[in-house]
Amino acid sequence: MLERTAIELLKDGRLDALELLVQRYYLKGVRTAYFILEDRSLAEDIVQTKFVELPETIRHFDVNRAFSPWFLRSVVNAAINAAKQRNRTVALEAEQIVRPAPIDSWLARTDPGPEEALETKETHEDVLRALRALSPEQRAAIISRYYLELDEQEMVESLHISRSNVKWRLHAAKQRLRRLLHLHAPSPTKASGRHSPRSGEE
Repeated sequence: MLERTAIELLKDGRLDALELLVQRYYLKGVRTAYFILEDRSLAEDIVQTKFVELPETIRHFDVNRAFSPWFLRSVVNAAINAAKQRNRTVALEAEQIVRPAPIDSWLARTDPGPEEALETKETHEDVLRALRALSPEQRAAIISRYYLELDEQEMVESLHISRSNVKWRLHAAKQRLRRLLHLHAPSPTKASGRHSPRSGEE
């Protein structure tokens, strides 16, 4: 079944058409939410909820547009809201040490990030570690632009902010990522086991 056919059937109330969309976008939806939340269980809950709501929300979807950005934008927004709610809850509790979640094998492959920062496995892990230190809003901006590959206008519509705020949020997030990556960069002695940079690279 073609994706557009599945969407049109779902619009007509054919719930069996939902299966194709789940098969295509469930894992990417979970990865997207996980990047923002660092909580696999919560990421799965969000994506499952979005698919449960889809037979109703799909009525507002224009079949002439791409489904993937439209659906994943809703996942991003739900993940941001969940992160904010979690942060408010944590702020009311006693101070505690939060250990970063391990990088699960299911998240091992990621599309290139800003300035091809994920060229190597080592750098990939450094970027994921640095992403954890960003705010949910900054993380969402980076994920929307470099993982979901949304353009500026799509980010305006997705994040409900102005174009200038999109540019500023991306700029601030990338600047902080660079600082964090520099902070986590290995010393020359520790880096000896890594591949030497190509000539001319910084």
